Amino acid sequence: MRLKGIFLLLSLGAFTAYYVYQPIPDAIEERWKLMLTDCFFRTLSHLADFSELVGMKDYMGVMMFITFAERVVPVSDQHVHVTEELFDGVEVVVYQPKLQGGDSELRRAVIYLHGGGWCLGSARMGPYDLLARQMVVDLNSVVVSVEYRLAPEHHFPVPYEDVYRVVKHFLQRVVLAQYTVDPGRIAVSGDSAGGNLAAAVSQQLQQDPEQQLQLKVQALLYPVLQALDLNTPSYQQNQNMPILPRTLMVRFWSEYFTSDKTFFRDMMSNTHTSPESAALLKFANWSAFLPESYREKYNYSSPTYVLTCEYDVLRDDGVMYATRLRHAGVEVTHEHYASGFHGALMLTMWPTDFLIGHTMMDNFIRWLQHNL
Repeated sequence: MRLKGIFLLLSLGAFTAYYVYQPIPDAIEERWKLMLTDCFFRTLSHLADFSELVGMKDYMGVMMFITFAERVVPVSDQHVHVTEELFDGVEVVVYQPKLQGGDSELRRAVIYLHGGGWCLGSARMGPYDLLARQMVVDLNSVVVSVEYRLAPEHHFPVPYEDVYRVVKHFLQRVVLAQYTVDPGRIAVSGDSAGGNLAAAVSQQLQQDPEQQLQLKVQALLYPVLQALDLNTPSYQQNQNMPILPRTLMVRFWSEYFTSDKTFFRDMMSNTHTSPESAALLKFANWSAFLPESYREKYNYSSPTYVLTCEYDVLRDDGVMYATRLRHAGVEVTHEHYASGFHGALMLTMWPTDFLIGHTMMDNFIRWLQHNL
């Protein structure tokens, strides 16, 4: 009986070690911490798959646990005044420096769009609250963190439209005066799917003939920027990387557009494009926008800040976008983290507190200090 117990204990330990262990490149720091963090994400993902399979709750509904678990109530502190408001009907959290006596100097402003694959995430999550407060203190800026509606309940273009309405509302002189913001020092920024929305808003504003005020800079943090080809070298290299494996990124894209599962399967096989788009992909050399070192090993059929990570399926999206912007004459700062992985900027609070997340945040804010 005792031997049986020992055997069961050893078996359980071996199974746990097998489940927790995930091959992670040596270049990544704090590898075991990342393994344990990813173990939680994978377990939740498996539960979400099972829940959807048996008809209990849809996949994204279960994955929203991450958002709820990290949710905080944004409150004012000794340095930052926080209010929850509506900008043209869209929820926002506004962070402002606490006014000192006689302080009337115009400030910078950052409109920040959270990540989460358009399906998860919230402006009220702890890491985003921390980032917003840090920007207020270090930049003496106003930060508008947008609580846009999420897919799959609200498919494209609802999240984008929410964000665009917020930006248009904020870029009114009367509104900027209310928050003591300099009209010439406004940025839009976002991470992951938020980076996608930030890039889209920046482009749309420039094409709006009625828009008088424009953004000074955009800052895109490991952004997702294209769905034409979901088999780029970085999608292949990092298809099983922690936090954002290829399957999850493709699911995010699919849920953003539709709840039709056949579309998800088509995207997984990279056969989701129309015949016209497929022909474009066939004859366009997209890899021309990538360094040679990213192409050789794989079969591959206003000032802007772009952050990319080596171990991220979205690496090539950011690299290609930065290159195309440069070709168009845009001043670009491309900061690439050779040991970085997707989502690191969100891992800045205990117990998932990673040094690289703090490094990314510090460098991002430093760029804003010099360019906004």
